[in-house]
Amino acid sequence: MGITLHLLLHSDRDPIPDVPAVYFVMPTEENIDRMCQDLRNQLYESYYLNFISAISRSKLEDIANAALAASAVTQVAKVFDQYLNFITLEDDMFVLCNQNKELVSYRAINRPDITDTEMETVMDTIVDSLFCFFVTLGAVPIIRCSRGTAAEMVAVKLDKKLRENLRDARNSLFTGDTLGAGQFSFQRPLLVLVDRNIDLATPLHHTWTYQALVHDVLDFHLNRVNLEESSGVENSPAGARPKRKNKKSYDLTPVDKFWQKHKGSPFPEVAESVQQELESYRAQEDEVKRLKSIMGLEGEDEGAISMLSDNTAKLTSAVSSLPELLEKKRLIDLHTNVATAVLEHIKARKLDVYFEYEEKIMSKTTLDKSLLDIISDPDAGTPEDKMRLFLIYYISTQQAPSEADLEQYKKALTDAGCNLNPLQYIKQWKAFTKMASAPASYGNTTTKPMGLLSRVMNTGSQFVMEGVKNLVLKQQNLPVTRILDNLMEMKSNPETDDYRYFDPKMLRGNDSSVPRNKNPFQEAIVFVVGGGNYIEYQNLVDYIKGKQGKHILYGCSELFNATQFINQLSQLGQK
Repeated sequence: MGITLHLLLHSDRDPIPDVPAVYFVMPTEENIDRMCQDLRNQLYESYYLNFISAISRSKLEDIANAALAASAVTQVAKVFDQYLNFITLEDDMFVLCNQNKELVSYRAINRPDITDTEMETVMDTIVDSLFCFFVTLGAVPIIRCSRGTAAEMVAVKLDKKLRENLRDARNSLFTGDTLGAGQFSFQRPLLVLVDRNIDLATPLHHTWTYQALVHDVLDFHLNRVNLEESSGVENSPAGARPKRKNKKSYDLTPVDKFWQKHKGSPFPEVAESVQQELESYRAQEDEVKRLKSIMGLEGEDEGAISMLSDNTAKLTSAVSSLPELLEKKRLIDLHTNVATAVLEHIKARKLDVYFEYEEKIMSKTTLDKSLLDIISDPDAGTPEDKMRLFLIYYISTQQAPSEADLEQYKKALTDAGCNLNPLQYIKQWKAFTKMASAPASYGNTTTKPMGLLSRVMNTGSQFVMEGVKNLVLKQQNLPVTRILDNLMEMKSNPETDDYRYFDPKMLRGNDSSVPRNKNPFQEAIVFVVGGGNYIEYQNLVDYIKGKQGKHILYGCSELFNATQFINQLSQLGQK
């Protein structure tokens, strides 16, 4: 677009008097002050102001006053509200904010000492972002939500905000050009708002699919994974200082074909696919070398090659596929490194054992090994892994363990080095929800280990997965997916029958729980208030694969892995 330089708003910037400047900022106090300062200092020739979310009238007046004072009114060329206050991580997944996510975190919403005004602020922040999301989508959703939860507060506020915008015909964001531009033009989408508290086990669950594992065990944030490369120990002379570990970061984006194809696959399949890619790459590379050496061209440059007669067409095509080969090599290296790092965690912490055991707990299958054995086993996992396992057990059991048993578990956990604060919170939470509802059920299927691992086990492979179980996932719907399925397909189910129903397009805002829309929906957005994770996202993606012509988007107020979630629970459980 002809933009030659991009700078952060609060960096020291020199005046460039004959250049137009495009601002893309959040309309916060500090940002507005800085923009006014730029106008006063006459930094640029003209100003195009783009606000990520809508700017309030008073702040707009501040800018106008500054422009007047600096006699720069004519230089302010455009002012736009962009309604982009959310981050799209995948084609079908988004999160709300990144800067001040503490504000809308699970902990913030569930703090026992939160005041009403603080709660209002949290809800307004979430609603503003969701509003931006629907403006961008160009669709007014039909909203369903559970009663008596934070999700209901979001639904009420969002319904009101959409309604007010639709009522103001001149300035409505949902009329004319924008509407019908989206893929959702024929039928309105369904927005299902759920509260994190309906399922606290899934975010703690050890997982087995590639993307969720990367998020769980590595430093993976906004689609970028940061790895510490272990530097070779063998070649350093005795007594030398160990080399510093290099940090490497990789972007895992939709452009990466391998990632797109395998991010939802169970880990052993991923390891096998990386190995196959590597073999096919080596075969191609050898072919190019072979052709070159047959023609005695090893040292020659590409120019000489192209001058030979047409029986070299083969070679030229092999050479022209080099850029493609190099790109392939880059992706293979990337996934070899990432998958190896994940594999090291799986082996060191016995994550396959945890995954299988938790699946059994969540599906209420008989357990072949007692929980105490795993907690007391010094080789199995970190203190945090043990805490996650025990919390899942505690959340999922119908019958809470007796005080005596609980004391025994607590002692084992303490001996294993666990912090008991999260348990403290879950205990209060469970006592509170017991009055409200029964624990969520997770279906009754289990993962099946396949016999001996496939050919990845051959030691010729880079991934020596001995001792790691090859577990195959059986499809089962998690609570969030089940709720979505009931509401999207209009099924009657006690779990979702009393969900509230809002239609911002209805003139009279009377809320009845009787849906007026009797047909199943083609498009739906699930939004988790209080934080989401890749396990839930993957479960929805798998669910929708079998449904022809239907689309689902998954959104959450923040995306956390189990470590971050446990930390929040721990803060909530502190006395």
